[in-house]
Amino acid sequence: MNYTAYIESNHEIMLGKPVIKGSRITVELILKKLAEGASANDIILMYPNITELHVRACLEYASVVISHELVLPL
Repeated sequence: MNYTAYIESNHEIMLGKPVIKGSRITVELILKKLAEGASANDIILMYPNITELHVRACLEYASVVISHELVLPL
């Protein structure tokens, strides 16, 4: 999956936080809902403009961000 088809960052929308394209729904919000135990279907019901592909794109985005994390020794 190419998350860039579903997620964008624009400094004029939500201060540049990554959001679902065409919305103000942040990737952070979707990930938080999933972490709280919501299913993809729950999120789709809460936000009718969101599809399963959007939820999967958020997970892919998080995976890519984490894979580029740099850990420095203290």
